[in-house]
Amino acid sequence: MDFVAGAIGGISGVAVGYPLDTVKVKIQTEPKYTSIWHCVRDTYRQERVWGFYRGLSLPVCTVSLVSSVSFGTYHHCLAHICRFRYGSSEAKPAKADITLAGYASGLVRVFLTSPTEVAKVRLQTQKQAQQRRPSASWPSAAPSLCPVPPASLVPGPKYHGPLHCLATVAHEEGLRGLYKGSSALLLRDGHSFATYFLSYAILCEWLTPTGHSQPDFLGVLLAGGCAGVLAWAVATPMDVIKSRLQADGQGQLHYRGLLHCMVTSVREEGPRVLFKGLVVNCCRAFPVNMVVFVAYEAVLRLTQGLLI
Repeated sequence: MDFVAGAIGGISGVAVGYPLDTVKVKIQTEPKYTSIWHCVRDTYRQERVWGFYRGLSLPVCTVSLVSSVSFGTYHHCLAHICRFRYGSSEAKPAKADITLAGYASGLVRVFLTSPTEVAKVRLQTQKQAQQRRPSASWPSAAPSLCPVPPASLVPGPKYHGPLHCLATVAHEEGLRGLYKGSSALLLRDGHSFATYFLSYAILCEWLTPTGHSQPDFLGVLLAGGCAGVLAWAVATPMDVIKSRLQADGQGQLHYRGLLHCMVTSVREEGPRVLFKGLVVNCCRAFPVNMVVFVAYEAVLRLTQGLLI
């Protein structure tokens, strides 16, 4: 049942957080943006509301599987660790057990998420070419010295959707292209999911009323939101590198690998570059993970009530 609850929680989280995820990726990969508001305003001016949801369909289709695997892997790893160490899967786990199970959950999901992350980042960062036509009411006083190409010759976007993006990347860059940035993704998700589940467990323990075995609705909301913020605070440096490696490939290649990307980024933009998008990550993480854990716990408690 953890797999089903995780799937429902994951879909709920994507629905809440995707626009801010788009803003986060653009801030991390495009140095021209000086603030969150600058990115939001520029995206809306150029692409309107649709620009914030570019590449959404693939995450919605895959997030149920990925979130299901994440929560299911965590639960089953924790049960096996407790059975191995204490003789029973129902034994109360130690903090180290929760951390290890969370780390395993983060590593497993990388193999599923890397291709979808590549497609999402490419779609979020590609430029939408637009033809600007001269106004009919204000004709130019002098003919242009440079001929304007007809509308049919103006290049459109390279990728026409998530599946087309995946097919194009696989054709042009091979299987390695679909797993571009996976080394940074492994470092990001391993540490962040260990932090995620550990902080959630600790906060739930603190917020559980005396005489009860689990926190109430508000406790789950607060614990889930704070766990998400802490996890993204840990994940942001590798998330920046991951986004840059995955966006690299829409033209001339700039980075030869994880270390080269990190060194080049820090040399050109300073150490602060590793924390680009931290504020928007945290702003997005709190409501998204409130919804994820509330949906997850609600499904588990509902099914437990039906089975009793």
